[in-house]
Amino acid sequence: MKIWLARVFALLGIVLTLLGVLWSLQGADLIHLEPIACVANCEPLTGPSTTWLLTGLATVVIGLIVTIGCIRYLKRERKMRKAQV
Repeated sequence: MKIWLARVFALLGIVLTLLGVLWSLQGADLIHLEPIACVANCEPLTGPSTTWLLTGLATVVIGLIVTIGCIRYLKRERKMRKAQV
């Protein structure tokens, strides 16, 4: 994997993690946001939503796996480059 690609994936992993945290908090009914950019008849969530809580938690886990994997890869590449110099 190219280094720039690993950096892009690490950034995407961070964004996924943050989005998952937001969805989890909304699903747990701790954050209330009005829907924006609706195409159909959108209504805000009222009360806790198990679906959004679980979706958010799964997204957090996937985002962390991607981020940590990319950071480990970048650290390994940095060590290999220092060893070659």
